[in-house]
Amino acid sequence: MNEPFENKIFIKDTKIKRALISVTDKKGIDVLAKELITLNIEILSTGGTARFLHENGISVKDVSEETRFPEILNGRVKTLHPNIHGGILGRRNNSNHINEMEKHNIIGIDLLIINLYKFKETIQKTNDDCEIIENIDIGGPAMIRAGAKNHEFISIITDIDDYPELLSQLKHSGSTTYTFRKYLAGKAFKLTNEYDLAIYNWFNGDKKEHTQLPETISIELQKNLPMRYGENPHQNAAFYKTVDTRIGAAQSKKLHGKELSYNNINDTDAAFELIREFDLPAVAIIKHANPCGVSENLDINLAWENALQTDPISAFGGIVAINRELSAALANKMKTLFLEVIIAPTISDEALKIFEDKPNVRILMSGKISNPQDDSLSMKSISGGMLVQTRDNHKITKEDLKVVTKKTPNQDQINNLLFAWKVAKHTKSNAIIYAKNLQTAGIGAGQMSRIDSTNIANEKAKKSAAISNLNEPLTVGSVVASDAFFPFPDGLIAAADAGVTAVIQPGGSIKDQEVIDAANDRGLVMVFTSIRHFKH
Repeated sequence: MNEPFENKIFIKDTKIKRALISVTDKKGIDVLAKELITLNIEILSTGGTARFLHENGISVKDVSEETRFPEILNGRVKTLHPNIHGGILGRRNNSNHINEMEKHNIIGIDLLIINLYKFKETIQKTNDDCEIIENIDIGGPAMIRAGAKNHEFISIITDIDDYPELLSQLKHSGSTTYTFRKYLAGKAFKLTNEYDLAIYNWFNGDKKEHTQLPETISIELQKNLPMRYGENPHQNAAFYKTVDTRIGAAQSKKLHGKELSYNNINDTDAAFELIREFDLPAVAIIKHANPCGVSENLDINLAWENALQTDPISAFGGIVAINRELSAALANKMKTLFLEVIIAPTISDEALKIFEDKPNVRILMSGKISNPQDDSLSMKSISGGMLVQTRDNHKITKEDLKVVTKKTPNQDQINNLLFAWKVAKHTKSNAIIYAKNLQTAGIGAGQMSRIDSTNIANEKAKKSAAISNLNEPLTVGSVVASDAFFPFPDGLIAAADAGVTAVIQPGGSIKDQEVIDAANDRGLVMVFTSIRHFKH
């Protein structure tokens, strides 16, 4: 807690005389309980907590003495009793409540210190349904909710971090302030909400259902990283993690560099999603969530050089993802260019040392590269709601390609066509990707018309050729991928003029035959995929 709690509302009889302690996480509870005893606060406790406190020389009254009923059903029923819940829910300023409590010999409980069975931790370590179900807490959430509801009079502690403030207030006045109790109540309901959501998600977590869109979606988001600003300096932002355990940019660990920004994380996620597509060593350079250079090569160092060659100007200040370890040799090559973020599955100690004098470069370790065909949902926020869809995890193979021209592709063309198609899948529409020797040769992205994207890719290829002192652009002898069909022959003709030999596109336009005829007239190979990859 950052600010002191002041007593804004005076409520009579808030002196704390009795506490009930029932915790799974016993860290610090013995120290706290001893302090409560010195303040003449009687302690009730249950099962394992009571034993733990007794073993530490702390005098406690077992809940079964209070209820005059033993724990039953292997501890499933301990605190679910009127003597407990009446003591928690009774209002201290309501004469009817007071009279009923006296009539039934119910003594008030002023302080609850409770944390819950470790359900989330259990589902992470086992698939045993019986063990998981036994770690669904019933009595704990019931008491927490009861105490939070009656926060006018009850202090409900669910977080170890609140122990110091509790003791401070008790030592000061023997009671707690209303502001503190209200804060604790809100925190308590947040805990039970998250706990129930985790249970709900487990019950509805059959992988077969992940391919479908459920009627309702419950999302638990945990604030993970505050940020200086959002996409622009006048916007506030933070990064929230979901409970999804899929490995990726969101689950990566920062090993080096200054704090990540909103745009850093957005671009890093785009880079990582793209790099997951490749089996060979690969490098993807991303700028504003679009690739500006991608390459596959048996040598990861050559993959970096080839990816950079596509558009060395745009790569400045970019995000780099690789699907192999970041080695010292590769780190030395990358260090010559200003980069915002580098993400890799593993980072060598030597590579980290190389960036010691580059404190602004963020270096992230992702862990293993997960399967790009994993099922999950993709969400995008809009005003007043969320757009939800299943992930675009479709994968094209050689067998899926339909040759529609007189010429058929050779194996080298097929390899490059499939490579270009993977890149197009992760490029904003309208996307045009030239590729040669498993590296991008020119990229056009995010334009309102496909011919504009084609022309931009051509111009970038010419500039890169000039920078690299090449005799001709890499588009000469390349292949081209279009994420959606060519609506007219103009885009294909422009690509042919740039020197392509083969084209991959979804097909499906009413003018397909005109496009096919244009390809045949120019001696091109063209294949249809029958699937598109719009990315907005």
